[in-house]
This record gives sequence, C-alpha cells and structure tokens, in this order.
Amino acid sequence: MSNNKILIAGVILTLGFAAFLFWPNISNELNLSDKKKIVMYKNAGCECCTKWAAYMMATGDYIVEERPVEVLAQVKQDYGISRQNSSCHTAIVDGYVVEGHVPAEDVNRLLTERPDAIGIAVPGMPIGSPGMEVPGRPAANYDVLLVGKDGESSVYNSH
Repeated sequence: MSNNKILIAGVILTLGFAAFLFWPNISNELNLSDKKKIVMYKNAGCECCTKWAAYMMATGDYIVEERPVEVLAQVKQDYGISRQNSSCHTAIVDGYVVEGHVPAEDVNRLLTERPDAIGIAVPGMPIGSPGMEVPGRPAANYDVLLVGKDGESSVYNSH
C-alpha cells in the first residue's frame, strides 16, 4: 500500500472515531435548539428562583439562563411589572415576561396563544407554586395573572 493510501485510511479512521466519540454531544446540541430559552433575572443567592429554573428545565421544553442582578426592581420596571404583580424573579421568554413562580403549563399556554400582553405573573411567592414547595405544608391557592400592555392584570389561570 502506498504512503498516500495509508495516510488517507488513517484520516478516515480518525474522523470516524472522532464522530463516534462526539456524536452524543452533537445530538444534544441539536436537541437544545428545539428548546425555548428563558433569561431569568434574580437576586444573587435566591434559591427558590434556582428551583424554579430547574423545574422549567426539567420539563424538557426550556433552557434557563440565570442572571443575578444588583437592582432587580429596575429590571421589573424596565419590563412593565408593577409592585402588585411582582415576585422574586423576572424571566423573559420569546418576548414575554414571566414574573415569579409560574407553572410551566401556563408558560406553554402563553407561548401558544400569544396574547397581546406583557406576559404573565404569579405575584408574591405562594407556597406550593413551582420552586416554592415546602415539605409538610399544603399548597396555597394562587392565580396566574395576564399582565396587559396597559399594566392592568386579569386572572389567566388558577391553581
């Protein structure tokens, strides 16, 4: 066999081996492109926000990027979230605000229906909402609000 043929065979084998080794990573990256990206602004060290992010990623539909900020109130103001609709974190997905511990089913509905609104909010931090589960404590009843572009809100769903 000539040196050129040995060289070509070596290159082919190396490329084939590399493709075999890295194929799972390539397919995972392709799967990530099917997921919606959420950017979540929060206070540094807030664990319930991190739990909500983990909950959203566990659905398989979302990737959440956590962005700790020094002045969270400014982020809320920039995105049109009033004090009465605010919670501990403000997330942005596909042009909508998702304020607080909103269940994934409501985020999915928002992105499917695409209402003419700023987004949805769960004001406060209700026990039992995603990321706010407390062992031994029953979940509170709470509403998910649709926040209109005029700042007015209405009940979008109840839990």
